[in-house]
Amino acid sequence: MFDPVEKLKEHLRFPSVSTDSKFKEGMDGSRRFLEGLFTDMGLGVEVVNTPMHPIVLARREGNSEWPHVLVYGHYDVQPADPLGEWQSDPFDPVVKDGRLFARGAADNKGPQMAHIAAVAQVLEENPELPLRITFLIEGEEEIGSPSLKPFLESRKESFADVDLVLLSDTLSPTEEQIVVTVGLRGIAVLDVEVKGPNVDLHSGLHGGAVYNPVQALCEICASLHDGNNRVTVDGFYEGVTDVEDWEREELAKLEADEKAYKEMLGVDELHPLEGYTPFEATRYLPTLEFNGIGGGYQGEGSKTIVPAKAMTKISCRLVGNQDPKAIGDRVRQAILDRAPSGVSISVKMGHEGAPYLVTPPGRPNSPADMPDRLVHAFETTTKAIGETFGRPPLFLREGGSIPIIADFKSILGLDSVMIGLFLPEDKLHAPNESMNLDVLNRGIEASKRILLSIAQHG
Repeated sequence: MFDPVEKLKEHLRFPSVSTDSKFKEGMDGSRRFLEGLFTDMGLGVEVVNTPMHPIVLARREGNSEWPHVLVYGHYDVQPADPLGEWQSDPFDPVVKDGRLFARGAADNKGPQMAHIAAVAQVLEENPELPLRITFLIEGEEEIGSPSLKPFLESRKESFADVDLVLLSDTLSPTEEQIVVTVGLRGIAVLDVEVKGPNVDLHSGLHGGAVYNPVQALCEICASLHDGNNRVTVDGFYEGVTDVEDWEREELAKLEADEKAYKEMLGVDELHPLEGYTPFEATRYLPTLEFNGIGGGYQGEGSKTIVPAKAMTKISCRLVGNQDPKAIGDRVRQAILDRAPSGVSISVKMGHEGAPYLVTPPGRPNSPADMPDRLVHAFETTTKAIGETFGRPPLFLREGGSIPIIADFKSILGLDSVMIGLFLPEDKLHAPNESMNLDVLNRGIEASKRILLSIAQHG
């Protein structure tokens, strides 16, 4: 059996940044690493080419009556920028104070390794285990998984006998309190450009005569929220579902501390929608956020111009039964409608993904027709996490988006058991990303117990 930490280090050395073509070699290396690892584990490996980055499938076949678990993960990572803020090379993993530092350590190569190592150990100890396992590791999650939905649609029949999806690409609040995520927000992304004069103008000679595109853009952006942080786009909240009492009770068990949250974020005040705590807002409500804004001179000192154009990038996080295309179209139309005369505006739609919700068994709103193997998976996950982490998990929605999870449901009819193995201090998408190695090791043990129990339940 391989050493999971050393194997993880090996994987982290590949700079598998999917959004930047300069990192093609790193993407290829990461894929080849997974091919070799799964082959060494005795699994059948298939590399599925896509228009961008290949999908790695690894299968353990078996009797058609055995349970069948699909383990999902992704081998691509976010860019490491800004490089100057890293305390070590982002692609040369370093262990310090019980943490492994590298880009991708927590998102998603570390949590993914928990399930890979668990399968390797389980099969080594139980060669005749009555369980079918399929790993599906994609290389485009960080850019919205554009190839995975068409892949699932084209291979729908080959996944017809899968019972559930198991993954770890979600958050837990502390290393003692693990969360099983039961809801993810959807997403719709837009790029906005405002154009004014055909070139940058001298602000003394022309300022006051033309509509400044930066001013126009700021006015449009400011109009998209009211003073209570409510989005002012007509129909934006259509499809938002009610929050169940058990969900609020579960969230209360988290005992989240607003003061500690502000200190961690480095802000003096929080700004949730009126009537909601920040912890409710990030789980139960949709958002419209400005991810970046620019226009005109950005260098040192001053350059007195009226810029020719300005831009912003917007992402909307969506919940419940909201339709990402419909909401994205409404935001796009609102921006176009609010553009002042004197400038022209274009809005390009980016990637999108639907929100996802699953109700675990034993709740007032649990589906009566929930498949037995899914019920057992949730129940054994509760038991395994309680035994390995010292307390049972909380079942909470999360604010992040993994669009493919909703696609697993809509295309394949599969629900997901999502075990959070990264923590707030792991700094996902930021400099000095890391993985708590104690969480990794306990995650491996919990995953082993879950897989063994699913196999034994039949």
